[in-house]
Amino acid sequence: MTIRKKASWFDEESGYLVRPYAISGGRTSPDGSDFALITLVVALPASRTLDRRREQPELTAILDLTQERPLAIVEIAARLDLPASVVKVLCGDLLDKSMISVKKPSHEASAPSVELLERVINGIRRL
Repeated sequence: MTIRKKASWFDEESGYLVRPYAISGGRTSPDGSDFALITLVVALPASRTLDRRREQPELTAILDLTQERPLAIVEIAARLDLPASVVKVLCGDLLDKSMISVKKPSHEASAPSVELLERVINGIRRL
């Protein structure tokens, strides 16, 4: 069973039952944190003791997804079918509660290497 089928905020025929801005409390960016789309998120052991009945279903879905292995913000957004901006806000909330750990990409990792660019250009030329 996929997360989408279990999610109470999404209906296959109707789409979102709750608007994304309502999920994030009207916020468009996380408080005090800046997440790139490739920032890795992993649930901490403390998240297992969280009373999930009192939390937003989106927060618990993120914790469930990241329990076993780290996932990028963009991957979480794709799996939950939520906008990445909403996932960033929710991950900021989880980080404030010390429920997740994040690994931000290094500045060097954000730019592709010259070797990679040359291989892409050569591949395009071969087409």
